[in-house]
Amino acid sequence: MDKQDTKISANRQKKIEIVTKLNQKLATAKTIVFTNYQGLTHKQLEGLKKTIKPMRAEFVVAKNSLVLLAMAENKIKVDDEKNFEGPTGTLLIYDDIAGPLKALAKLIKELNIPSVKFGVMDGTNLTSEQVLKLSALPSRETLLVQVVVGLKSPISNLHRALNWNLQKLVMTLNAIENSKVKS
Repeated sequence: MDKQDTKISANRQKKIEIVTKLNQKLATAKTIVFTNYQGLTHKQLEGLKKTIKPMRAEFVVAKNSLVLLAMAENKIKVDDEKNFEGPTGTLLIYDDIAGPLKALAKLIKELNIPSVKFGVMDGTNLTSEQVLKLSALPSRETLLVQVVVGLKSPISNLHRALNWNLQKLVMTLNAIENSKVKS
């Protein structure tokens, strides 16, 4: 009986450690996407993990009950716990969401798996369609460049217009000067 108690407590200790790690990850994640990863090979799963790691994101597989426990401890609400039926992988995004979501969308497009169950961003639940729409957005850097170009464009156009008027005046004065010299 004593061996069984030790085994159970060791198993329970392992689960407590998993929930603690999940708590830390969920607390720092800006966006969380839950997927059904069933059908992916280990190699494909590792490829996804390797692709998103430099983008400050990670893909975690844990028991649904442990993920739900960690979410409850982080006060992350889920609209429907039925979404946690079957194997669930968790994509944790700590920084810019565009890159990791693009990598996930690319994998889905190539293999038709994994399927997105739902997501949570800033405490708001997102449907799978909303998550996939977010994956189509450009990266943060691209958006910043577009804003800068958009802000710079009117100034450049004004500069060009004012400069053209000055050039036109100089060309007219040169034409008048040339016509007086010839006469």
